This record gives sequence, structure tokens and C-alpha cells, in this order.
Amino acid sequence: MPKDKTNYRYFALYKPFGMLSAFTAEVPGQLTLADINPRFPSDVYPVGRLDKDSEGLLLLTNDPQVNSKLLHPQQQHRRTYWVQVEGIPDNRAINKLREGLDIRLDKKTYHTLPATVTPEVNLQAIPERDPPVRFRANIPTSWLSLSIIEGKNRQVRKMCAAIGYPVLRLIRVQVEDLRLPHLQPGLVIPLERDLFFSQLKLNLGTK
Repeated sequence: MPKDKTNYRYFALYKPFGMLSAFTAEVPGQLTLADINPRFPSDVYPVGRLDKDSEGLLLLTNDPQVNSKLLHPQQQHRRTYWVQVEGIPDNRAINKLREGLDIRLDKKTYHTLPATVTPEVNLQAIPERDPPVRFRANIPTSWLSLSIIEGKNRQVRKMCAAIGYPVLRLIRVQVEDLRLPHLQPGLVIPLERDLFFSQLKLNLGTK
């Protein structure tokens, strides 16, 4: 029998760097969502994913409607990332991100939709990473806030590489209006159903 809506659970997690967006390791010794404390209910699963080397906001639920509605390509929900890159992008490079550019996906060329890009990132809010990003004294780094409405595989990394500024650190800080109250690896926030839906701009009905 389908669950009653009152039994659905919704969570926002800051997924730490180096952790899989799954409850089962691919090889022995990997960190997974099963290592988060307190533990999630056994029927909860992640909505979408963050790569092992990316960190930040990951949503989890046992509500089957959320996954299809939030991740369907036609929905175009906005995702915002804070991105540390190698070098300092000039206006020409940033404008390429804003206009859309070609990246490689599944051995084909894909033209991205325009991104929203600003250099305005609250550096004081960014937690230390374990292990830290490799420091190179002769190469400066910089941060960008980058918002996209697509979710292609490693899209942000490929976009930044395409303009010549490789990603050193990638933190997802927001999906639509939903964000964590503060950035702390391993932080778990339970969310009420109505708040979860409204901040993600989802209309899933009452079933």
C-alpha cells in the first residue's frame, strides 16, 4: 500500500567532501550516507546526487513524487553553487558562462543554457575542507556563485573547464529557495512537508 502523506519524511543534508550520494559503498572503505549520524530512516533515499568530490546541499525523502518532479528535465529547477576555481576569470570568460557554451556530454557536444554568475560569495560562511584544497603559491584562486537550471553530469565542472578555469572546490548551497541555515559538513535538517514543497517550488497535490 502507498504511504499516507503524513508518513513522508524530508531532509536537507550538507554532504561532506569525499562521501558518496548513496547508502552503499562502491568499494570497501568509502564513506556513504549510512555514515551520517543521526541515521536516516531506512526507506529514505537521496533526490539526485552530488559527486563524491563535490559537497553541500543534498535532499533526501521517502516521498516518490519528489524525485520525478524535481529532476525531470522540463522542470528546470534552479541550483546554486559556490565554485572555487584555479585562476581569476575575466569578464569575457564569465560572459561565456552567462551566454551558454559547449561542453562534452556522453561523447557529444552539448550547449548549456545561460547561467547566472557573480563573484559574490560569503567566504566567511565556507567551512574548512578535509582534506584541504591543494595550495599552489604561484597560482591564485577565486570563487564564483553560479546558478543553473540544468543538472547534467558534472556540468558545472565541465563549464568552468571550458572557459579555462578548472574547479578546485564545488559546494551546492541552494536548490530554488531551499538552503541550509548554515554550512556545516554532516549537518542534517528535517523539514516539514509544506515548507519543503514551497521552497522547492513544487506542486505535488495532497495525496
